[in-house]
Amino acid sequence: MFEISALISGLGLGSMYGLMALGFYVTYAVSGTVNFAQGSSMMLGAVLTYTFAQTLGWPGWAAVLLALALCALYGLLVEVLAVRPFVNRGSDAWLMATVALGMVLDNVVMFTYGKEPRSLPSPLAQSSLEMGGVNLGVYPLQLVIPVVGLALAAVLHLLSRRTRWGTAMLAVVQNRAAARLMGIPIRRAVALAFALSTLFAGVAGVLIAPLFNVASDMGTLFGLKAFAVAILGGITSAWGVMIAGLLFGVVEALITSTLGSGYTQILTFALVIAALAWRPNGLFGRAEVKKV
Repeated sequence: MFEISALISGLGLGSMYGLMALGFYVTYAVSGTVNFAQGSSMMLGAVLTYTFAQTLGWPGWAAVLLALALCALYGLLVEVLAVRPFVNRGSDAWLMATVALGMVLDNVVMFTYGKEPRSLPSPLAQSSLEMGGVNLGVYPLQLVIPVVGLALAAVLHLLSRRTRWGTAMLAVVQNRAAARLMGIPIRRAVALAFALSTLFAGVAGVLIAPLFNVASDMGTLFGLKAFAVAILGGITSAWGVMIAGLLFGVVEALITSTLGSGYTQILTFALVIAALAWRPNGLFGRAEVKKV
C-alpha cells in the first residue's frame, strides 16, 4: 500500500509538472520563446482562487473560473510587456524580462496577500481513501489531478489538429512568413499561446493548492521543475513533456518514500542531467533539421 500511495502521489505531482511544461511547449512552438515566470503563473492561480473563495466567500466554481481567466490575462500581459518588445528588436532580453516580471508579481502578491502560508480546503482533500478497511494515504484529489492533466493534454492535441485556430497555430510554427502572407495574425497567435500557457499553469495551481499551503513563493520550485520536465521530455513534443512530467513526479515520489526527502532534489535532478547527456534533445524530442 505504501508503494501505491507513493505512485499515486507521484502521478499527481507529475501531472502538475506536465501541465506547466505544456505551457512552455505552447509558447516555444509558436514563438520560439518561453515564459520563465511560469511558476508565478501557477502561484497566481492558487492565490486568486483562495482570495475569491475564502476571503470574499464566492462559490468554488466561480472563484476558479475567474482565477483562471485572470491567469490567462496575465499571460497576455507577459507577452505584451516582457516578450514582444524585445523579440521585435531581435533581442534575447525577454529571457530576463520574463524572470523579472515573475519576481515583480511574487513580491506584489507577498505585500498584498501576506507572507503567511494558508490552506485552501477542498472536499476532495479532506479524508483519504480506504480499501478493505486499510487507509491508502491518498486523497481523491490526487486521483483527479492526473485525469485532468491528461485530459487537457488531449484537448490541446485535438485543438491543434481539428480546429481553424489549431491549424493557424501549426502554420505559424512551420513558417511564420508564409502564415503572415496567408492572412494569419501572427501577433494574435503568439499572444493566445502565452494566454494558454499561463492558463495551464493556473489550472496546476488551482488543483495543487488544497494539497499544499498557498503562499507567494509556492511556484518557484514548481516552475524550475516544470522547465526541467519540458527540456527532459523534448520541448517540441506536447505528449513528450506530459509523459516526462509523469515520470519525473513518480521518480520524485519514490525517492522521497524510500530514501527520504533529503535525497529527492539531488537524485531527481542528477537523473535529469544523465538523461539529457544520453538524449540531448529530450526523451521524446527531435533534433531540428537545419538547411545550409
